[in-house]
Amino acid sequence: MIQLLAPTHWKDYELIDCGDFEKLERFGNVTLIRPEPQAVWKKTLSEQEWKKIANITFRGRSATSGEWVKKNPATPDRWHVEYKNNEVAIKLRLGLTSFKHVGVFPEQAVNWDFISSSIKKFKTPQPKVLNLFAYTGAASLIANAAGAETTHVDSIKQVVTWANENQELSGLKNTRWMVEDALKFVKKELKRGKKYNGIILDPPAYGHGPNGEKWKLEDHIQEMMQDVVQLLDEKEHFLILNTYSLGFSSVIVENLIRTSFPNVKNLETGELYLQATAGIKLPLGVFGKFCNV
Repeated sequence: MIQLLAPTHWKDYELIDCGDFEKLERFGNVTLIRPEPQAVWKKTLSEQEWKKIANITFRGRSATSGEWVKKNPATPDRWHVEYKNNEVAIKLRLGLTSFKHVGVFPEQAVNWDFISSSIKKFKTPQPKVLNLFAYTGAASLIANAAGAETTHVDSIKQVVTWANENQELSGLKNTRWMVEDALKFVKKELKRGKKYNGIILDPPAYGHGPNGEKWKLEDHIQEMMQDVVQLLDEKEHFLILNTYSLGFSSVIVENLIRTSFPNVKNLETGELYLQATAGIKLPLGVFGKFCNV
């Protein structure tokens, strides 16, 4: 059964509306208009309502960059939000980047809940969790806050620095930060004989390692999956594979997991979405996950 899942604990986030390749969303007390390639339908609210609600609008200059236009110039470029569920709470520093991103992917809150609840089920006193393609670290901090010894791997030094800021803001410590190509890191861990109770994979469609290594999702994900499953602790483990790619379905993710890990138990697959207050659903990637305790 393919699941459709949306965040339920995000008081500091709201998708207000989406359509015409844009989304109107609130992070804390800041409301933004950003591009959204998935939103191919018409907006529910009027253009006038969007402009009235929004504090800041992203204007694209190219396919990969642009600028933010503020209604009030005094609106800060950086601000904080909180996420909490029944087990943990973290704080995140958000910011206006030239790539339309603000430092968090809110639909991932569904996976954060799975991470914290899985860790709390383990009998292992301090489970080890590996977060690959870990970005600004929300999933790493959720695992840390739930009691895991967490390793955070990303190839971009600036986002790892940002993740460390989020750790300090959340009152946490001792996350192991690694600026490294994810696939290379996994192969090194295999040679070292390391094991992890939890592995989180949220790979981009395209990417580059710190030394120019190239990542292309469809070319490298099978090799990555076959390697990471060998790092899983045999008794207690969870794994999440999340992809945001217009060409990937949850059936592809299911096949990747089942062929890489034939003995998988409790596998769940599906699609993540955000529920707009205006009534529409915004699909934002597919997932496969399992937990064995």
